[in-house]
Amino acid sequence: MRDVAERAGVSIATVSFVVNNTKRVAPATRERIEAAMAELGFRRNVVARALASRRTHILAVAYPALQHRLGSTAMGFITSAASAASEHDYHLVLWPVDNDGGELSELMREGLVDGIVLMEVLLHDPRVDTLLSARMPFAMIGRTADPTGLAFVDIDFEVTVEKGLDHLQGLGHREIVFVSERPPSEAFRAYGAKVRAEAAFRRSCAERGLEPVIVECAQNAAGGRELAHELIEARPRTTAIMIMNEHAAFGVVSGLARRGVRVPTDLSLLSISTSSDMGATSDPVLSIMRSPGKELGRLGVELVIAQLEGNEPPGSRLLPCELEPGESTAPAPPSPPSPMIMNTS
Repeated sequence: MRDVAERAGVSIATVSFVVNNTKRVAPATRERIEAAMAELGFRRNVVARALASRRTHILAVAYPALQHRLGSTAMGFITSAASAASEHDYHLVLWPVDNDGGELSELMREGLVDGIVLMEVLLHDPRVDTLLSARMPFAMIGRTADPTGLAFVDIDFEVTVEKGLDHLQGLGHREIVFVSERPPSEAFRAYGAKVRAEAAFRRSCAERGLEPVIVECAQNAAGGRELAHELIEARPRTTAIMIMNEHAAFGVVSGLARRGVRVPTDLSLLSISTSSDMGATSDPVLSIMRSPGKELGRLGVELVIAQLEGNEPPGSRLLPCELEPGESTAPAPPSPPSPMIMNTS
């Protein structure tokens, strides 16, 4: 540190302020110090900085990976959050902890992180009470039933579902089924994303004079294939599926093909709250409502850092998914039952 101070022409204390981020330093002075550090190959000692500032500069993403499958779209949230943390000189770690709050409480007692980003938030999430009791800075990607006074960013499911139905109805579809994931446990019946999306679908269908049919399937391809079989048998007039279960979407496509139902000629499929990459792995390429995962991951981290650094936090945000037409949606067939019945043999 002495060598850095001499190279930059400042005191050792000023170098310490920059290294530990404990006191404001003029931008020009900070630039000289950081340039000297780069020239001399100086590396910050994370442990020393934590001891000096009483902060670790580590944030955690709390994700219940054992209860809720961690997929490509969720990883988009996390990688974006990690990138945003790095831009602010923080590190991000993933904590695969349950939603009950117990394991999270134990980890916080170790003093390993400065703040937490919660994902897969339940309407009444015990982790929130745990964090509030511990006075731990946190933000939610998702939200509780009443998020008043809490920092959060989330998908606007009202707008997302409306846009999805606009797309399908614009193609002439009126027999539309909404598919969500079957909860891995009773606790996840109160998973905020699922509850809000289903409620938005019911409300929008009622306003449009459509029957709001909602079914569930397991969060995997086998569940999607099983659903396709059951749907053909139980609701042969269906011409479009809106699915919020990205792992099952591929199974739905293959399950329909096994029964001779062509996507999108006989039945259209729109996958919502998913990523372009996930949609592109299907054949045909799925039409999707693209999740704003990158934006929400970044905003979630910025909400936590604003609390840590005493800045005015950005307001809570709702962002809708955006339509990306693919190859899995097309105009409704003129006689819905005929293709599905004739092609099942």
